[in-house]
Amino acid sequence: MALRVNFNAEAATTHTALLRNEKAMNKSLLRISTGQRILSAADDAAGLFIADQLATVGAALDQGNRNIQTGISALQIAETNVGQIFDKLQTIYTKAQSAANDINDPNARAALQRDIANLVDAIQKLGTDTEYNGIKLLDGTFANKVIHYGARADQTITTSIGNVKATNIGAYVVQGSGQVTSSATTAYTSLIAGDWQYNSASDTVTVAGVNLKTYSALSSVTGAVDAKSIADAINNNSTLQGVGISARAVNTSTASTEWSNIDNSSGTAAVTIRFYVGSTTASASAISITVAAGETLTLDELVSQINTQASTKSLNITATNSGNKLALTTEGETIGLEISSATGAVAVNMAQFLQGATGSVTAGSTGSAVKVGNLIVTGTDSYNYDFTGISTASAGLGVAATGSGNFYNLYSIDVTDNSGAELAIDIVNTAIKKVDKVRTQIGSVINNLQAIYDGQKTSYDNTKEAENVIRNTDFAAEMSTFTTMQIRMQAGVAMLAQANALPQLVLQLLR
Repeated sequence: MALRVNFNAEAATTHTALLRNEKAMNKSLLRISTGQRILSAADDAAGLFIADQLATVGAALDQGNRNIQTGISALQIAETNVGQIFDKLQTIYTKAQSAANDINDPNARAALQRDIANLVDAIQKLGTDTEYNGIKLLDGTFANKVIHYGARADQTITTSIGNVKATNIGAYVVQGSGQVTSSATTAYTSLIAGDWQYNSASDTVTVAGVNLKTYSALSSVTGAVDAKSIADAINNNSTLQGVGISARAVNTSTASTEWSNIDNSSGTAAVTIRFYVGSTTASASAISITVAAGETLTLDELVSQINTQASTKSLNITATNSGNKLALTTEGETIGLEISSATGAVAVNMAQFLQGATGSVTAGSTGSAVKVGNLIVTGTDSYNYDFTGISTASAGLGVAATGSGNFYNLYSIDVTDNSGAELAIDIVNTAIKKVDKVRTQIGSVINNLQAIYDGQKTSYDNTKEAENVIRNTDFAAEMSTFTTMQIRMQAGVAMLAQANALPQLVLQLLR
């Protein structure tokens, strides 16, 4: 055994180990006191980089969710006020229905008009004033707004809210007043030639770029122009339904003159009266009434025969006696009239059969008249139409052959007469569809944002957990380490004392 006094190698080695243990114990103590495993980049350089990246993503996810919450808040304000607009439109709709009832006198309709005007003003104010933090939401300026939801660039949703001010909602309308023509010397099939006749091969029926001639009610028709068939073709087209275009047709006729009995009591031949409904020109499909020689036809008898045959032949026409005038109503189908007075029969005035008809069919002649129904096409957005060959301003449907819908906003509503009230119903119904579309679009965006929020909240939790595993202290493991270092420190101090005592053995040799 070698003993030296100038350098105590055992004490030096023990001291070095003691310093190392002290450093490890102090680091463990700091980890326990701060809760962080990585106290400096030197502790775990790669781990620190990964943890910092995870922390950045976590903070960005949290901010993204706050962005989503502010976006949802703004959209909820918009949706709530659009809902109020919808409620007011429903009220306007029912008031227009009330005004369309001719039981209302002018004073009642004027009161309804005032109520509607107030509701329209309220809608205008909601559309103009609704805002979030100074940003207008319903006046059309909230367009292509970006909500950044994600932790990375370009993780966004772009949303727009349509203009729902009273000046901007309503309907684009093509409104034709079905025309009337007559001739006391022309048969029905000859009368409807030209713009009064629909020919599937040569005429055009196009709305918003959609060719409607393939619709079954129009594909093979060569008879009279019929507003009801065109309306049905529009309403049964899925493309037009998808862009908010619909149509209706109506046809009513109250004879231009009061009824005078068809007195053929002194005649020697019969008078034949035919009513055609819709586009047909077939005599077998017509209502046919004969006033034989020696007979007289009264208005009540005529009404009864029309209604009876209409029921038997499934024709949509109803006849009534309206103040000693013949009133005819269809569901928009064209009403055609043909009167044949055989030689020896009496003359017959067509004006007492059909509104707008003129002329008297004399003995030995055949006369006819036709009244096309009114066609009303409505759409939420602007559209073009082409009725070349079946309409002019003075024939057929009574609209220009080509053109586009005229816009009627809520301020154009006038329910002071029946026709205005009926148009108001169309305008408001179309406005309701547009507002409902805007409302559902807002709801869809809210649902989308909420789904993203829920997903990102889970991602945030998982990201923070991943960072926590790398950055923060595992107290169970660290306490075990700290206890070990404490024991090592205590053992090291004890052994250092023993090592320092070793040189004293030299004194034993010097004695």
